[in-house]
Amino acid sequence: MQAAATLGTSQRYAKAVEVSKRIRWDIERDVIKGRTFDYDKKFLPDGLSKMDRLDTLSASEKRLLSQIQGRTYANMFGLVERFIGAKLLELSRDHWLGDQAALEALVRFTDEELKHQELFRRIERMIADGMPAGYRFMPHPNEVARAVLGKSTWSVLALTTMIELFTQAHYRSSIDPDADLSPLWKDVFLFHWKEESQHAILDELEWQREDARLGPEERDQGVSDFIDLVAAVDGILQVQAAADADYFLRVCGRALPEAERDRIRKTMLAAYRWQYIGAGVKDKRFRKILGGMVSEAQTTRIGAALVPLLN
Repeated sequence: MQAAATLGTSQRYAKAVEVSKRIRWDIERDVIKGRTFDYDKKFLPDGLSKMDRLDTLSASEKRLLSQIQGRTYANMFGLVERFIGAKLLELSRDHWLGDQAALEALVRFTDEELKHQELFRRIERMIADGMPAGYRFMPHPNEVARAVLGKSTWSVLALTTMIELFTQAHYRSSIDPDADLSPLWKDVFLFHWKEESQHAILDELEWQREDARLGPEERDQGVSDFIDLVAAVDGILQVQAAADADYFLRVCGRALPEAERDRIRKTMLAAYRWQYIGAGVKDKRFRKILGGMVSEAQTTRIGAALVPLLN
């Protein structure tokens, strides 16, 4: 049974390599193709941006707010891929003298994450040329990566798997069906989704491999670290949501009453919490993987920590 399971796992790594080779894309040739962003269209779809909560804004104001959120959305992926690539490259060491399909899969994973980081840096430069000055992306990728990588491997893989899975959910349920998005912005996340679909499989395999080597106390520490990491993500979201709301209020072209300004700030934070936490922890696949590792008491502990963030 153990040999069969090992063979099955090796085949999943090999399949990820095969798909990676088949769908490989280039930033300029396949994604950007000499195009620019269409600022007459939204970037982030309504299903993610929570625009339905801001019925006092005009259509053009909602569009601008979706573009601000979309700019941060791209920057957030560039941020998290800094630590994701580093962690998977670190884990590849375990396969150096073992399963070479697994080794190649993780090396290709890391290479693709480096490419994604470059894609999102390119996108930020392009959007900066087309939007009013004053936008700020607050977190520093290397500082965040150092803090995340200081936590247990189990917790980092839990967070990484959650991110990769909500990336898939966002694209399938909200980005792909929305015909009113800037075509270039939509294509950025189409191509990103193609490679991230394989990354989610590799994250799951590595997380389960790490979980299998832990004892109860180490796993419980992993749960504590995961709760800490989600809280740290929320801290980043609070700062960035406030910065993005203030930027919108400066550049939207009119003075809004304080009650409406407060509503925009609260909506921005609610949208970001849904995008980067709620959509992940509520993902069925994530819940199934996590549920196969942790006890009922640990599940309850995670849920209790999330309640203030998801309400």
